[in-house]
Amino acid sequence: MTRLYEIQAGVRTRTEAIASTHRDWPCHKGCDDCCRHLAAVPRISRLEWQSISAALDALPVDTGCLVRHRIQSTACASRPVVCPLLDSDTGTCLVYEARPIVCRAYGFYAERQDVLGCSRIQSMAEQFPEVIWGNHAALEDQLRSLGETAELWEWASSSNGA
Repeated sequence: MTRLYEIQAGVRTRTEAIASTHRDWPCHKGCDDCCRHLAAVPRISRLEWQSISAALDALPVDTGCLVRHRIQSTACASRPVVCPLLDSDTGTCLVYEARPIVCRAYGFYAERQDVLGCSRIQSMAEQFPEVIWGNHAALEDQLRSLGETAELWEWASSSNGA
């Protein structure tokens, strides 16, 4: 998991650099706008799934079972999707420390000149043109180094994901 931790650290450095210079940045623990309106369930690597699975195992049994059921339900869910890892009542990620890279990077990375984020992030991008965004293409290259990716429900239903 060393490579996964390296990528997480790089994303953390970029997100902290942006958030520390823009105190009103909307993307932070507890913001759940994107989590409630996913265009698709995130594709993640086996290493990310293993970390998420361990975090689910650490939850109270009823909660872990509920979340695993919600993960399976995303296989046929219509879009937009509510993230199955979201505690809908509190708006927090149930596995925040193990959340996927794509979740950690959302709102802080750009693809060419297009900022990847919700309308609030788009507005921030227009308001603060000096922001140095993370390079989404480079992050995608790093994620490919982690190996095959699949949707959460595919890992959860695969014995190979354990």
